[in-house]
Amino acid sequence: MSTPVHKTKGLVLRAVKYGDTSLVVTVFTELFGLQSYIVSGVRKSTKKGSGQANLFQSGALLDLVVYHHPSKSLNRIKEFQWSVWYQELFTSVPKNSVALFLIELLHRCLKQPEPNPDLFHFVEDCLLELDRCPDNVAANLPLFFAVQLSYFFGFRLMEERVEEGAWLDLREGRFVDQQPLHQEFLSPADAGSILQLLRGRQPGELAEIRLGRETRRRLLQSLELYYQLHQPDFGSLRSLPVLRSVLE
Repeated sequence: MSTPVHKTKGLVLRAVKYGDTSLVVTVFTELFGLQSYIVSGVRKSTKKGSGQANLFQSGALLDLVVYHHPSKSLNRIKEFQWSVWYQELFTSVPKNSVALFLIELLHRCLKQPEPNPDLFHFVEDCLLELDRCPDNVAANLPLFFAVQLSYFFGFRLMEERVEEGAWLDLREGRFVDQQPLHQEFLSPADAGSILQLLRGRQPGELAEIRLGRETRRRLLQSLELYYQLHQPDFGSLRSLPVLRSVLE
């Protein structure tokens, strides 16, 4: 019985060399969620082969035709092409650093190959906004993404009836009116910045949020801690030190 073939969009998370000419790629697909695929022949020492391998950079959005068998952990890609041709995301060092942070954060949260088209569209929208946005939006986008992404994995920060001057308890994932007795919290000033990001609905709104460099650095570190507290085996983000230095 032949393996069914499907068309789907896919976001490349990671690619590793396989054999002499192929790649194994980890892709977040619109149709099937997190998947791994063999892509044969794309690393051949020819002009065509080299160009094909370039499509599988982290952050690439592709239109795919894939073989999909649910019981297999590794399927194959039959056809692939750009879904989006980025203008700046791969060539701008700051924007590429932001993109790699978004991709790593997403990848660390994805555990099972479950379809989640709403999550896919959210990530796609953020990458498209990043590609075309001005610098002040790009600088805030990692924070917006980290705050909003938690919703899709069941630990979104709770914001009901937040009073002015509230603290943010990172352990509990909620705003509170008194300083927590432990150390995993944000001061009212930083909590207020997170609340602005939480209440945003579109990446384009980030131009209205004024944050200094030190505040961004501090909030990024705190959000990494938040994910460590709520996502098992999360670890430390390798892209975060690079992002912090680029956003200087």
